[in-house]
Amino acid sequence: MFAAERRQLILEMVRANGAVSLRELARVVQTSEVTVRRDVRALEAEGLLDRRHGGAVLPGGFTRESGFPQKSLSATAEKTAIADLAASLVEEGEAIVVGAGTTTQELARRLARVPGLTVVTNSLLVAQALAHANRVEVVMTGGTLRGTNYALVGSGAEQSLQGLRVSRAFLSGSGLTAERGLSTSNMLSASVDRALVQAAAEVVVLADHTKLGTDTMFQTVPTDVITRLVTDEPPAHDDRAATELQALADQGVQIAVAGAGAGAGAGPVAEDGLPSGPSGRQPRREVPLPGQRRTRSAPGPLRSPSPLTSEPADRDRPTRMADLRRR
Repeated sequence: MFAAERRQLILEMVRANGAVSLRELARVVQTSEVTVRRDVRALEAEGLLDRRHGGAVLPGGFTRESGFPQKSLSATAEKTAIADLAASLVEEGEAIVVGAGTTTQELARRLARVPGLTVVTNSLLVAQALAHANRVEVVMTGGTLRGTNYALVGSGAEQSLQGLRVSRAFLSGSGLTAERGLSTSNMLSASVDRALVQAAAEVVVLADHTKLGTDTMFQTVPTDVITRLVTDEPPAHDDRAATELQALADQGVQIAVAGAGAGAGAGPVAEDGLPSGPSGRQPRREVPLPGQRRTRSAPGPLRSPSPLTSEPADRDRPTRMADLRRR
């Protein structure tokens, strides 16, 4: 493929998806990430797109929200690994909330094997993934259907969450930065996500490395409210993503890193003591980074003596940033 053809295809992918990782671009155009990075740099010089941490986005600073078909084809291996690791955090008999998104949909598919689980969600895709799980109770919010991501939004959804108390909230979004936390491109989705957070004692964000450092219009979860981030291992050359992870860790976020090959191995417990989860796969090690504060109690409504409340995470194990690269 000639350079002009590659760059046209890259531009079309970014316009269709809003944001695409270098890894995904290299796979589609069947060339190396080095070549793709050079193409992206040339397209940025023409003002046709903007470079971001390990990827490219539409020009203008804030990415727009792409539709479900585009999202479902982006970073599929990374989402699978993240879902495997996130599922290992869920215990039998727990009550949780799960937000809308393609990564949370992957998580829901793995939660179908957790007995006694109660899942509250505003996502039709999450509910569909759990529809035939006999031992899982699914509770859906009310609200108005938003077709682009198959989620219930609006005042009906938010009101149905009032008075709810669960152990954990699992959320994804369009971008994640240490400065603003999790954000999304749609105001209605952001409002419902904030209501989901208020119902949970612990907030777990699921975000692949392409979302690290990406800032979108509406903040959903401030950084100081995020208990844990489950992400994939950034590419070795992506120093900016690693820097963002470090900044999140410095603000007290527990970092859990899963690689695309995290499904290898067997056994009930991984080497760090985390359970392998309902899928039977070993998750990657949870990685506290230098500078993390000790256990942080969630502010305001997130604190509760409810029996559903999880124990605070251990944030005292020092690990160098280089350990992320070795995994």
